[in-house]
Amino acid sequence: MKTRFTPLTKENQEGVSTFYCTTALNADGSRLRCRRNGKTKTWKRTPQRFQIPVKHGMYDYGYITEKEMQFWTID
Repeated sequence: MKTRFTPLTKENQEGVSTFYCTTALNADGSRLRCRRNGKTKTWKRTPQRFQIPVKHGMYDYGYITEKEMQFWTID
């Protein structure tokens, strides 16, 4: 059964805990999966800007920003 993925946007990311990268793959060939690791940060001065903290595995941390959102999807 094929799962349908929705492109990530600033509006649909609230309440989502799992994000999938479209450009990176795991060792078994599946999409790279990251979990939310905190609250989304937004800016008043530039409303289109956002930063989602994510975690992958035990030691890898990072952020999804408006610059990389075209490479990420949600369920």
